[in-house]
Amino acid sequence: QVQLVESGGGLVQAGGSLRLSCTASGRTFSTYPLGWFRQAPGKEREFVAAINWGGVVNTYYGDSVKGRFTISRDNAKNTVYLQMNSLKPEDTAVYYCAAKQNGPPSRTYYGGKEYDYWGQGTQVTVSS
Repeated sequence: QVQLVESGGGLVQAGGSLRLSCTASGRTFSTYPLGWFRQAPGKEREFVAAINWGGVVNTYYGDSVKGRFTISRDNAKNTVYLQMNSLKPEDTAVYYCAAKQNGPPSRTYYGGKEYDYWGQGTQVTVSS
């Protein structure tokens, strides 16, 4: 079993930056594909970013965040990050990290149903 805990959310002005962290406990997730999702009030959950676990890093981003957000991982710290730059009011949402228990080393996953473990979420609010 893996427990995921997100941190780093908060209130920021449009154009600003935040870095979210998600730390795993219970077992190492060095061989787990990882992802970030978000959900705004009244909207469906949206894919944000994903990263593989293999030696060659592969990442994949949702269209709305491409070029502004960067996902990375530090397996030694059992942590995945989401660097968010040039934030916009429409980025306001609860952000969730997710881990998939199995997968080839090069693959990334953008479907929420493919993930096995989820954090509790962290609120990001971007003011205009």
